[in-house]
Amino acid sequence: MKKIGFIDYYLDEWHANNYPAWIRERSKQLGLDWDVAYAWAEIDKSDGMTTDQWCEAQSVQRIATIEELIELSDAIVILSPDHPEHHERLARLPLQSGKPVYMDKTFAPDLATAQRIFKHAEAGSTPLFSTSALRYALEIQEHAAKLDAESIDYLAVSGPGKYSNYAVHQFEMIVTLMGTGANRLKSLSTEHGRQIIVEFSGGRQASYLQLKSAPFQAIIQLKDGEGSFIPQCSDMFMQLMDAILRFFEDGKPPVQPAETLAVIALIEAGQTALAHRDEWIEVAQPQHD
Repeated sequence: MKKIGFIDYYLDEWHANNYPAWIRERSKQLGLDWDVAYAWAEIDKSDGMTTDQWCEAQSVQRIATIEELIELSDAIVILSPDHPEHHERLARLPLQSGKPVYMDKTFAPDLATAQRIFKHAEAGSTPLFSTSALRYALEIQEHAAKLDAESIDYLAVSGPGKYSNYAVHQFEMIVTLMGTGANRLKSLSTEHGRQIIVEFSGGRQASYLQLKSAPFQAIIQLKDGEGSFIPQCSDMFMQLMDAILRFFEDGKPPVQPAETLAVIALIEAGQTALAHRDEWIEVAQPQHD
Protein backbone atom coordinates (compact mmCIF):
# COMPACT_ATOMS: atom_id res chain seq x y z
CA MET A 1 0.00 0.00 0.00
CA LYS A 2 1.35 3.41 -1.00
CA LYS A 3 0.89 6.09 1.62
CA ILE A 4 -0.37 9.67 1.20
CA GLY A 5 0.37 12.32 3.80
CA PHE A 6 -1.91 15.32 4.34
CA ILE A 7 -0.48 18.66 5.46
CA ASP A 8 -2.96 21.36 6.45
CA TYR A 9 -3.23 24.60 8.37
CA TYR A 10 -6.13 22.97 10.25
CA LEU A 11 -7.76 19.71 9.21
CA ASP A 12 -11.44 20.26 9.97
CA GLU A 13 -12.30 21.83 6.61
CA TRP A 14 -14.44 20.64 3.71
CA HIS A 15 -11.68 19.33 1.46
CA ALA A 16 -9.83 17.44 4.18
CA ASN A 17 -13.12 16.05 5.47
CA ASN A 18 -14.00 14.57 2.07
CA TYR A 19 -10.75 13.78 0.24
CA PRO A 20 -9.76 10.65 2.20
CA ALA A 21 -12.95 8.73 1.36
CA TRP A 22 -12.86 9.90 -2.25
CA ILE A 23 -9.19 8.98 -2.67
CA ARG A 24 -9.81 5.53 -1.22
CA GLU A 25 -12.84 5.00 -3.45
CA ARG A 26 -11.14 6.16 -6.65
CA SER A 27 -7.95 4.23 -5.87
CA LYS A 28 -9.99 1.03 -5.80
CA GLN A 29 -11.92 1.99 -8.94
CA LEU A 30 -8.67 2.63 -10.82
CA GLY A 31 -7.08 -0.59 -9.59
CA LEU A 32 -4.41 1.33 -7.67
CA ASP A 33 -3.07 0.90 -4.17
CA TRP A 34 -3.11 4.31 -2.45
CA ASP A 35 -4.40 5.33 0.95
CA VAL A 36 -4.46 8.51 3.02
CA ALA A 37 -2.36 7.29 5.92
CA TYR A 38 -0.80 10.29 7.67
CA ALA A 39 -1.71 13.84 8.61
CA TRP A 40 -0.13 16.89 10.19
CA ALA A 41 -1.78 20.23 10.93
CA GLU A 42 -0.29 23.44 12.22
CA ILE A 43 -3.23 24.31 14.48
CA ASP A 44 -6.58 22.94 15.64
CA LYS A 45 -9.63 24.67 14.25
CA SER A 46 -10.93 26.91 17.01
CA ASP A 47 -14.59 25.99 16.49
CA GLY A 48 -14.21 22.48 15.10
CA MET A 49 -12.53 19.12 15.51
CA THR A 50 -9.02 18.90 16.87
CA THR A 51 -6.33 17.23 14.80
CA ASP A 52 -6.61 14.12 16.97
CA GLN A 53 -10.38 13.99 16.52
CA TRP A 54 -10.07 14.43 12.76
CA CYS A 55 -7.46 11.69 12.49
CA GLU A 56 -9.62 9.29 14.49
CA ALA A 57 -12.67 10.07 12.35
CA GLN A 58 -10.71 9.58 9.10
CA SER A 59 -8.70 6.51 10.20
CA VAL A 60 -5.47 8.43 9.65
CA GLN A 61 -2.34 8.49 11.82
CA ARG A 62 -1.38 11.83 13.30
CA ILE A 63 2.28 12.65 12.71
CA ALA A 64 4.22 14.93 15.04
CA THR A 65 6.34 16.77 12.45
CA ILE A 66 6.32 17.58 8.75
CA GLU A 67 9.76 15.98 8.47
CA GLU A 68 8.44 12.65 9.74
CA LEU A 69 5.37 12.82 7.50
CA ILE A 70 7.57 13.40 4.45
CA GLU A 71 9.78 10.45 5.35
CA LEU A 72 6.81 8.08 5.80
CA SER A 73 4.75 9.21 2.79
CA ASP A 74 5.05 8.22 -0.86
CA ALA A 75 3.15 11.35 -1.94
CA ILE A 76 1.94 14.50 -0.23
CA VAL A 77 -1.20 16.64 -0.38
CA ILE A 78 -0.93 20.20 0.91
CA LEU A 79 -4.40 21.46 1.71
CA SER A 80 -5.31 24.78 3.40
CA PRO A 81 -7.71 25.52 0.50
CA ASP A 82 -9.13 28.71 1.99
CA HIS A 83 -5.82 29.99 3.36
CA PRO A 84 -3.32 29.96 0.49
CA GLU A 85 -1.15 32.46 2.35
CA HIS A 86 0.19 29.45 4.28
CA HIS A 87 1.06 27.33 1.22
CA GLU A 88 4.60 28.51 0.65
CA ARG A 89 5.55 27.93 4.28
CA LEU A 90 3.80 24.54 4.54
CA ALA A 91 5.39 23.42 1.27
CA ARG A 92 8.98 24.39 2.04
CA LEU A 93 10.11 20.95 3.21
CA PRO A 94 7.82 18.81 1.00
CA LEU A 95 9.15 20.60 -2.08
CA GLN A 96 12.65 19.51 -1.16
CA SER A 97 11.60 15.84 -0.94
CA GLY A 98 11.42 14.80 -4.59
CA LYS A 99 8.09 13.12 -3.83
CA PRO A 100 4.96 14.13 -5.79
CA VAL A 101 3.11 17.03 -4.18
CA TYR A 102 -0.45 18.09 -4.94
CA MET A 103 -1.24 21.60 -3.65
CA ASP A 104 -4.90 22.40 -3.20
CA LYS A 105 -6.61 25.48 -4.60
CA THR A 106 -6.03 28.39 -4.41
CA PHE A 107 -2.36 27.76 -5.27
CA ALA A 108 -0.99 31.04 -3.91
CA PRO A 109 -2.22 34.41 -2.65
CA ASP A 110 -0.40 36.31 -5.41
CA LEU A 111 1.69 35.78 -8.52
CA ALA A 112 5.06 36.48 -6.90
CA THR A 113 4.43 33.78 -4.29
CA ALA A 114 3.19 31.35 -6.95
CA GLN A 115 6.37 31.79 -8.98
CA ARG A 116 8.53 31.24 -5.89
CA ILE A 117 6.67 28.03 -5.04
CA PHE A 118 7.36 26.58 -8.49
CA LYS A 119 11.01 27.59 -8.17
CA HIS A 120 11.20 25.79 -4.82
CA ALA A 121 9.79 22.68 -6.51
CA GLU A 122 12.30 22.91 -9.35
CA ALA A 123 15.19 23.34 -6.93
CA GLY A 124 14.07 20.25 -5.05
CA SER A 125 13.37 18.20 -8.21
CA THR A 126 9.86 17.72 -6.82
CA PRO A 127 6.86 17.13 -9.11
CA LEU A 128 4.17 19.70 -8.22
CA PHE A 129 0.62 20.07 -9.46
CA SER A 130 -2.32 22.30 -8.51
CA THR A 131 -5.76 23.04 -9.91
CA SER A 132 -9.30 23.96 -9.11
CA ALA A 133 -11.64 20.99 -9.34
CA LEU A 134 -13.65 22.88 -11.99
CA ARG A 135 -10.97 22.06 -14.57
CA TYR A 136 -11.98 18.42 -14.17
CA ALA A 137 -15.73 18.81 -14.57
CA LEU A 138 -16.73 16.31 -17.22
CA GLU A 139 -18.27 18.98 -19.43
CA ILE A 140 -15.22 21.28 -19.26
CA GLN A 141 -12.88 18.40 -20.05
CA GLU A 142 -15.05 17.31 -22.98
CA HIS A 143 -14.99 20.76 -24.57
CA ALA A 144 -11.30 21.36 -23.81
CA ALA A 145 -10.43 18.10 -25.58
CA LYS A 146 -12.29 18.92 -28.78
CA LEU A 147 -11.83 22.69 -29.09
CA ASP A 148 -8.82 24.75 -30.07
CA ALA A 149 -8.54 27.65 -27.63
CA GLU A 150 -8.01 30.05 -30.53
CA SER A 151 -11.34 29.01 -32.04
CA ILE A 152 -13.25 30.46 -29.07
CA ASP A 153 -14.39 34.02 -29.73
CA TYR A 154 -16.17 34.51 -26.40
CA LEU A 155 -16.54 32.44 -23.24
CA ALA A 156 -18.95 33.31 -20.45
CA VAL A 157 -18.65 31.50 -17.12
CA SER A 158 -20.72 31.83 -13.96
CA GLY A 159 -20.54 30.55 -10.43
CA PRO A 160 -21.23 31.21 -6.74
CA GLY A 161 -19.16 32.13 -3.71
CA LYS A 162 -16.82 34.84 -2.53
CA TYR A 163 -14.03 36.21 -4.67
CA SER A 164 -11.42 35.44 -2.01
CA ASN A 165 -11.71 31.65 -2.24
CA TYR A 166 -13.92 30.95 -5.28
CA ALA A 167 -12.41 33.19 -7.96
CA VAL A 168 -9.99 30.38 -8.75
CA HIS A 169 -12.82 28.17 -10.02
CA GLN A 170 -14.06 30.43 -12.78
CA PHE A 171 -10.60 31.61 -13.83
CA GLU A 172 -9.54 27.94 -13.98
CA MET A 173 -12.42 27.30 -16.38
CA ILE A 174 -11.36 30.27 -18.51
CA VAL A 175 -7.71 29.20 -18.69
CA THR A 176 -8.62 25.55 -19.34
CA LEU A 177 -10.75 26.48 -22.35
CA MET A 178 -9.07 29.65 -23.67
CA GLY A 179 -5.47 29.12 -22.67
CA THR A 180 -2.91 31.46 -21.14
CA GLY A 181 -1.99 34.95 -22.30
CA ALA A 182 -4.88 37.13 -21.13
CA ASN A 183 -3.81 40.74 -21.65
CA ARG A 184 -6.12 42.83 -19.48
CA LEU A 185 -9.40 42.80 -17.60
CA LYS A 186 -11.94 45.15 -16.11
CA SER A 187 -14.65 44.93 -13.47
CA LEU A 188 -18.25 46.00 -14.05
CA SER A 189 -19.30 44.74 -10.64
CA THR A 190 -21.89 45.90 -8.14
CA GLU A 191 -21.93 45.47 -4.37
CA HIS A 192 -23.42 41.98 -4.55
CA GLY A 193 -22.47 40.76 -8.00
CA ARG A 194 -19.05 40.49 -9.58
CA GLN A 195 -18.67 40.76 -13.34
CA ILE A 196 -15.22 40.78 -14.89
CA ILE A 197 -14.39 41.04 -18.59
CA VAL A 198 -11.12 39.40 -19.69
CA GLU A 199 -9.46 40.34 -22.98
CA PHE A 200 -7.13 37.97 -24.85
CA SER A 201 -5.02 38.57 -27.94
CA GLY A 202 -6.84 38.78 -31.24
CA GLY A 203 -9.93 40.29 -29.64
CA ARG A 204 -11.02 37.08 -27.92
CA GLN A 205 -12.89 37.72 -24.68
CA ALA A 206 -14.20 35.95 -21.61
CA SER A 207 -16.59 37.09 -18.92
CA TYR A 208 -16.75 36.04 -15.31
CA LEU A 209 -20.05 36.39 -13.42
CA GLN A 210 -20.11 35.60 -9.70
CA LEU A 211 -23.41 35.74 -7.81
CA LYS A 212 -24.33 34.16 -4.49
CA SER A 213 -26.67 31.54 -5.96
CA ALA A 214 -25.29 31.23 -9.49
CA PRO A 215 -24.51 27.69 -10.69
CA PHE A 216 -21.23 26.76 -12.32
CA GLN A 217 -22.05 27.09 -16.00
CA ALA A 218 -20.40 28.16 -19.24
CA ILE A 219 -21.44 29.43 -22.67
CA ILE A 220 -18.98 29.07 -25.54
CA GLN A 221 -19.19 31.15 -28.73
CA LEU A 222 -16.89 30.01 -31.52
CA LYS A 223 -15.44 32.19 -34.26
CA ASP A 224 -17.24 30.15 -36.90
CA GLY A 225 -20.61 31.12 -35.45
CA GLU A 226 -21.23 27.84 -33.66
CA GLY A 227 -21.49 27.64 -29.90
CA SER A 228 -22.54 25.51 -26.96
CA PHE A 229 -24.06 25.84 -23.52
CA ILE A 230 -22.65 23.95 -20.55
CA PRO A 231 -25.58 23.84 -18.09
CA GLN A 232 -23.73 22.08 -15.31
CA CYS A 233 -20.26 21.09 -14.16
CA SER A 234 -20.50 17.50 -12.99
CA ASP A 235 -18.35 14.82 -11.38
CA MET A 236 -15.50 17.28 -10.91
CA PHE A 237 -14.15 15.94 -7.64
CA MET A 238 -14.05 12.30 -8.72
CA GLN A 239 -12.19 13.30 -11.87
CA LEU A 240 -9.82 15.42 -9.79
CA MET A 241 -9.11 12.49 -7.47
CA ASP A 242 -8.29 10.37 -10.52
CA ALA A 243 -5.91 13.04 -11.81
CA ILE A 244 -4.18 13.30 -8.43
CA LEU A 245 -3.77 9.53 -8.13
CA ARG A 246 -2.39 9.17 -11.66
CA PHE A 247 0.02 12.01 -10.91
CA PHE A 248 1.16 10.20 -7.76
CA GLU A 249 1.70 7.09 -9.85
CA ASP A 250 3.81 8.59 -12.63
CA GLY A 251 5.05 11.90 -11.18
CA LYS A 252 3.97 13.80 -14.30
CA PRO A 253 1.95 16.93 -13.49
CA PRO A 254 -1.20 16.99 -15.67
CA VAL A 255 -1.45 20.79 -15.41
CA GLN A 256 1.57 22.80 -16.48
CA PRO A 257 2.93 25.60 -14.26
CA ALA A 258 2.18 28.18 -16.96
CA GLU A 259 -1.54 27.50 -16.63
CA THR A 260 -1.56 27.64 -12.83
CA LEU A 261 0.44 30.88 -12.93
CA ALA A 262 -1.99 32.31 -15.48
CA VAL A 263 -4.90 31.59 -13.14
CA ILE A 264 -3.15 33.33 -10.24
CA ALA A 265 -2.28 36.31 -12.47
CA LEU A 266 -5.98 36.67 -13.35
CA ILE A 267 -7.06 36.44 -9.72
CA GLU A 268 -4.52 39.10 -8.75
CA ALA A 269 -5.48 41.46 -11.57
CA GLY A 270 -9.15 40.87 -10.85
CA GLN A 271 -8.68 41.86 -7.23
CA THR A 272 -7.22 45.18 -8.38
CA ALA A 273 -10.03 45.64 -10.90
CA LEU A 274 -12.68 45.19 -8.22
CA ALA A 275 -11.33 48.31 -6.51
CA HIS A 276 -11.21 50.30 -9.78
CA ARG A 277 -14.55 49.77 -11.50
CA ASP A 278 -14.64 50.10 -15.30
CA GLU A 279 -10.87 50.56 -15.64
CA TRP A 280 -8.71 48.21 -17.70
CA ILE A 281 -6.13 46.46 -15.51
CA GLU A 282 -3.13 44.82 -17.15
CA VAL A 283 -2.71 41.11 -16.40
CA ALA A 284 0.88 40.30 -15.42
CA GLN A 285 2.60 37.84 -17.72
CA PRO A 286 4.10 35.13 -15.50
CA GLN A 287 7.74 34.18 -15.84
CA HIS A 288 8.48 30.48 -15.60
CA ASP A 289 11.42 28.55 -17.01
